[in-house]
Amino acid sequence: MDKFKLTILPISLAILLSTKSYAISNPILDNKFTIVNSEPEFMINKRNERYDIPEVSGEVSNMPWRNDKEFLKAKDKYDTHTLIAGFCAVLKNPLPGEEYNVSLASQKVKGQVIKSSKIFSQNSAIGPYTKLRGFREGASYIGGNIIMTEGGGVCKIATTLYNLAVLSNLEVIERHNHSMPVNYVPYGQDATVAYGVKDLRFKNTTENSILIWAEMIGNRLYMGFYGSEKPPKVIWNHEVSNVTTPPVKYIKNENLKQGEIKTVLEGMDGATVKSTITIFYNDEHYIIKNMGISHYEPLPKVIETN
Repeated sequence: MDKFKLTILPISLAILLSTKSYAISNPILDNKFTIVNSEPEFMINKRNERYDIPEVSGEVSNMPWRNDKEFLKAKDKYDTHTLIAGFCAVLKNPLPGEEYNVSLASQKVKGQVIKSSKIFSQNSAIGPYTKLRGFREGASYIGGNIIMTEGGGVCKIATTLYNLAVLSNLEVIERHNHSMPVNYVPYGQDATVAYGVKDLRFKNTTENSILIWAEMIGNRLYMGFYGSEKPPKVIWNHEVSNVTTPPVKYIKNENLKQGEIKTVLEGMDGATVKSTITIFYNDEHYIIKNMGISHYEPLPKVIETN
């Protein structure tokens, strides 16, 4: 823990660091974050090329950099001409400092190469997440609190890498879920890191190198794995139990009118989630793989009153 600076704040104080209100939807109740197979919306980049702009986080195939000169040079250099898997994490109402840190971390992971049979570690590849390395303080979870840490928000990188590793049918060595649910992927599909404490690690089980490419555009984090061949189709399955409603925390805000009430954080249910993936092969054979159990404490609902 001594390898990164930590400032612990009550959830109320952390929320008040920003003037924005954070309305977090609940994927257990409204199913907004289920990954679907329908074609996403798209945009046209400066090279007049179409790329996906999904409304929710999930798998994508039309990447915004596919004809970028730097990217094409890297693909040729490492002989990684096939998009193994692409993923876009849609960051909804990011907390203070998160977008900057996610963008910086995406630049650090872009162009990294994982050789066959080697293990990728996020902390080794782009950590430590300190001010000396360009990171700012950002919001993170610890227990029932939102805290401010150097590099807060880089868990979005870990979550995206985790989903790509699973979609690429790679071996996940280490993954930790958040203490409370997040609002940008389904329960059971998130990953968190803390330098020197928790890591996201996976092994390149393919016969060739894997090239990682990433870019932050607006509030969307795009990332792709490139190699020599496409993996089998992978589908997530989640079994949710022990759902607990979030507690309500009240904050006095003298700037509000007398008797006025303002919700600044909607909160999210706690739950226990058992996750599996179904891996489909070309001959219609499939296997079901256990991805572990994730426990989440409820994210409190925060209300300002006067």
